[in-house]
Amino acid sequence: MTTEAESVLTPGAVDFLTDLERRFGARRRQLLKDREKVQERLDKGWRPDFLEATREIREADWTVAAVPKALQKRHVEITGPVDRKMVINALNCDADLFMADFEDSTSPTWENMLQGQINLRDAIRREIDFTHPDTGKAYALGENPAVLLVRPRGWHLEEKHFLVDGEPMSGSLFDFGLYFFHNAHALVENDRGPWFYLPKLENHQEAKLWNDVFLAAQEALELPVGTIKATVLIETILAAFEMDEILWELKDHSAGLNCGRWDYIFSFIKKLRADPACVLPDRGLVGMDQHFLLSYSQLVIRTCHRRGAHAMGGMAAQIPIKGDSQANDAAMDKVHADKKREAENGHDGTWVAHPALVAIAREEFEAVFTSDHQFHVLRDDVQVSAEDLLSVPAGAITETCLRQNLNIGTLYLEAWLRGVGCVPLYNLMEDAATAEISRAQVWQWRRHRATLQDGRTVDSELITEIMEEELASIRDQFKQHERPTDALHTAADLLLNLVLNEEFEDFLTLPAYQKLSPPQTHAS
Repeated sequence: MTTEAESVLTPGAVDFLTDLERRFGARRRQLLKDREKVQERLDKGWRPDFLEATREIREADWTVAAVPKALQKRHVEITGPVDRKMVINALNCDADLFMADFEDSTSPTWENMLQGQINLRDAIRREIDFTHPDTGKAYALGENPAVLLVRPRGWHLEEKHFLVDGEPMSGSLFDFGLYFFHNAHALVENDRGPWFYLPKLENHQEAKLWNDVFLAAQEALELPVGTIKATVLIETILAAFEMDEILWELKDHSAGLNCGRWDYIFSFIKKLRADPACVLPDRGLVGMDQHFLLSYSQLVIRTCHRRGAHAMGGMAAQIPIKGDSQANDAAMDKVHADKKREAENGHDGTWVAHPALVAIAREEFEAVFTSDHQFHVLRDDVQVSAEDLLSVPAGAITETCLRQNLNIGTLYLEAWLRGVGCVPLYNLMEDAATAEISRAQVWQWRRHRATLQDGRTVDSELITEIMEEELASIRDQFKQHERPTDALHTAADLLLNLVLNEEFEDFLTLPAYQKLSPPQTHAS
């Protein structure tokens, strides 16, 4: 390790991480096995519904603990990876909060994971700066930076470079534990706190595990219960049936729920993958106006406001389009419409992926808001059934989208394997969640022999043929820009295997993680 890396992986931090893994690792692994059992039931035709065993929790009157003042106003949140320049720009961009992401927008190389922790530590202490090595441009933290939240990796991911008793520890516990150990007290002293986003939860038992981790961590650092606050991303179809229960399990630590729309679409495909009646149309047709997505987003609002919690809207993935004002105006109009809908529906804030969208989102939300949030918008008119959440949208499946999915999936994986987890492609910011939609759609179409709009069947031969054509086109582009193609061919092979395999891989990042280059060795 470098001396800088050793400054975060201190003996005390290592002991803290080791204790978390030994106390909670077995429970995490059992919960992952439970996911497999649920998937087996789904594949046999079972469909989720609201739990009878927890009806009392849903029907009782209760609220979560109030969040601190600095978390009350969350009109606009920006998200992004944890590299140094990104952290500075996101904190300076006039968003209310910045979610520093160790998950879907960060490729989990050992260097990225450690450097991200260093960057956040330095930002919290206002010791962060950056000078671009090519341009010489200097970046520094402004006077009034955004409030910081952190998203650790999901329960399914491991940190293969940190072994506990000879086994990789949980990536979730590694990211959370290292950040919490070094920064919790400094944050509290600055009227902030160790505040998090929790990804990929599938049920309230997984939320309970996080709550127990929080209790143990607070006790170890002698901090009061409730110092930690966490917003849960409702980005799996199963979690949509347990929103009340998730808030209940995190009651003292809850900061609300968020509509993780891209992963939610991916989860819909993944969990219902065996059912030919659940095949989705082109990804561009699956917007928030579709009944299953509108129902889930409104249920988030109703549930959260009944419990005194924030209901956060979803991501706007658009980025400014340079050199084409007409296309740029059209893209920004979509952002305006999306954020206007969210604000008028009752959301308390929203996500953007690019600083240029902050002003648009703020304009739409503050045109509706009369206070920091909309807890008074109870949405008692919203009545959502299991059938609403499982409603399958109709629409065409086109060769254009098939090509787009293969092209984007390849380009994203190529960047990810090089250590870049957030990639602008075709005027959208792509991360692991959107790449998951791309590869899951192709797998689903092949699995159920979907028919394209032109009458052809999506089968292995067609996918392989189009993949070869798209790869040739990408290879030509790389040659024109003198870019190496080593990671490109690895990415293409990986994607093709994922979409042609009979078994569905739960997360593309699992096999991809094994192909990331091992960490370089440094003399300490």
